[in-house]
Amino acid sequence: MSDTYCTDCKRNTEVVFDHSAGDTVCSECGLVLESRSIDETSEWRTFADESGDHDPNRVGGPVNPLLSDAALSTVISRGGNGSAADASLARLQNRGGDPDRAIVLAFKTISNMADRLSLVTTIKDRASEIYKRLEDQKCTRGRNLEALVAACIYIACRQEGKPRTVKEICSIVAGATKKEIGRAKEFIVKQLKVEMGQSMEMGTIHAGDYLRRFCSNLGMSNEEVKAVQETVQKSGDFDIRRSPISIAAAIIFMINQLSADSKKPLRDISIATTVAEGTIKNAYKDLHPHAAKIIPEWYAKERDLKNLSCPRS
Repeated sequence: MSDTYCTDCKRNTEVVFDHSAGDTVCSECGLVLESRSIDETSEWRTFADESGDHDPNRVGGPVNPLLSDAALSTVISRGGNGSAADASLARLQNRGGDPDRAIVLAFKTISNMADRLSLVTTIKDRASEIYKRLEDQKCTRGRNLEALVAACIYIACRQEGKPRTVKEICSIVAGATKKEIGRAKEFIVKQLKVEMGQSMEMGTIHAGDYLRRFCSNLGMSNEEVKAVQETVQKSGDFDIRRSPISIAAAIIFMINQLSADSKKPLRDISIATTVAEGTIKNAYKDLHPHAAKIIPEWYAKERDLKNLSCPRS
């Protein structure tokens, strides 16, 4: 009940809502104040055939513009206790075939991989869009689906400015190797270049793109993370001819040696950054001569830099 002004009673009175008729009735004089009103609240009814199956769903899935029918088509399913008529309808529908069956499977695979990598929806949608463009060119037949999907996710991450390493993506893919994903990526770039008539923009990778995720995996403190970020930024002033991910891993290794709390072994850093120990050592060897110039003074004084291990020649 709630208070509403009644024209007969000439004052605010309690009213009763009759949901079945859509009427609002004054509780004192019985005057119908409003009729055929629309209830705009959620209609959580049970649409299941069996009374024991409580399924409060009232709407279908979201619209997907990448599918031919925008995911608005009706699908007839055969339940566990379905009748013979339901089975016949489902059989007739399947006989007609679903032109989007392959791409729907690819979208589900993209969604599962993106969830395992904790990727945001924008990256997931971008990867689906890339795969759809490949499907439109009819060049996916006979190719490894998981390798293509993983490559689409890799490209989408780079385009959205949230890059993941091939090793990170490969770790959640069961049906494709790192080499197959790399080949699939090159194939996609080549195909889309033909479609657009120009090279596909994949975004530039910087060492700083990986830092927060790597530092989080190692459980580094905020002070250490800040020192790593400043060191990476200053290292850009020097000609360090190493990959961005190798530089990021080597700088984390460098700052970790100066940590007063808990020092992580090189093996743990290698696992967290997916960079081989030998690669980290080689990048560290190139960075070590510039340590005094790139490590912030507020984090480590010049005398503290003597604690850094000398790289082997």
